[in-house]
Amino acid sequence: MNGFRDALVYLNDPLNWTRPDGILDLLAVHLAVSAVAVLSAIVIALPVGIALGTKGRGSGTIVVISNVSRAVPTLALLTLFAVSAIGFGNRATTIALTVFAIPPILTNTFVGFRGVDADVREAARGMGMSRGAVIARVDLPLALPLVMTGIRTAAVQVVATAGLAALVGGGGLGRLVTLGFGQQDYGLIIAGAILIAVLALLTEASLVLLTWAVTPGPRRLPWTARRAGPRVETAGVPESTSAGVPL
Repeated sequence: MNGFRDALVYLNDPLNWTRPDGILDLLAVHLAVSAVAVLSAIVIALPVGIALGTKGRGSGTIVVISNVSRAVPTLALLTLFAVSAIGFGNRATTIALTVFAIPPILTNTFVGFRGVDADVREAARGMGMSRGAVIARVDLPLALPLVMTGIRTAAVQVVATAGLAALVGGGGLGRLVTLGFGQQDYGLIIAGAILIAVLALLTEASLVLLTWAVTPGPRRLPWTARRAGPRVETAGVPESTSAGVPL
């Protein structure tokens, strides 16, 4: 319990947030590395997933890539890139996280586009749409929920894993954890872990809202849905059963 108390004391000190190389600086680096990795993965995986999904081929390749990504630890890739010509620092972390983020985006994009009804595509082509127009105006809106799920999964995994950058000389919130281990300061370790966990949860919530906003069709937030109470018909006039007062 002393470790959690020390973590709260550390997080409640404004100086720890605003000083050079403080929490805000480390947070900015963490977000920058994560954003570059996810955007790079999107640029690489999205076109490949769309191409394979619209042709309905390559499912075996997708399965192999997905399985290999689960078998190879991110820390192993990170170490491999760091000791190679890339060198230690944020560049090696960004490349490793990009490789880590590609499989979920690629898999979900492929599954989403492959699941579009072929008859819908044929109807769009019959209306004179080009292949690009069919992909942009027919396939993408229908596959978008699955595509966004892949992006959301990749983003949360990257944000949660970017703390490993500190192990190879990179920045980010993981430096608090490694510094805490070096100093045997369990409060600092817990503070860093809390910040990374909260950031991952905020990333998940933000992308859930983004998915809701960009998905076409009627939308309603769960907490805005009205609950209809039981009703009975009396002489053809609906009445509420709670107080017997006509609505």
